[in-house]
Amino acid sequence: MIKKCDKPGCTKAGTCRAPKSRDLKDYWFFCQEHAAEYNKNWNYYADMSPEEIEADWERQTFGEPLKDTKSGNQDANDYTKFLNDFITGRSKFDKIPTKSKLPTNVTSALKVFELGIYATWREVGTKYRALAKKYHPDTATDKKNAATEFARISAAYDILKKHFGKK
Repeated sequence: MIKKCDKPGCTKAGTCRAPKSRDLKDYWFFCQEHAAEYNKNWNYYADMSPEEIEADWERQTFGEPLKDTKSGNQDANDYTKFLNDFITGRSKFDKIPTKSKLPTNVTSALKVFELGIYATWREVGTKYRALAKKYHPDTATDKKNAATEFARISAAYDILKKHFGKK
């Protein structure tokens, strides 16, 4: 439903939203001309001291301050320990097995598409379309290898289609 411009006396459609207050929960609906005029004169930080502006900016950027500093300090210590362990003991992290081993044919199919083991079905589909367009025998520039490459891509796609449960 289109509203009428909230500027008194204006009969145009109110298609542009403009905030009524700093909490950004309630809005005026102005025509484009009156919205531009309103926005030019509206200041989010009006009636705030520099300290209040700084506090508001920090709250919006970093979130509310922690009420439980002991918990926050423990989280920071855990994170620092993790980073130090990662940097100094990288070989331990590289040896951690993945949670689930994929079948060999699936990992081979993902390699055909140059995708990692955490690839999504959407990524597989996007890569398949790009490679199929490039290597399709009717459109490929290198006709000698096109049929072989297209068959390899199609076989890998079929394996991944079964793996992701697509028909």
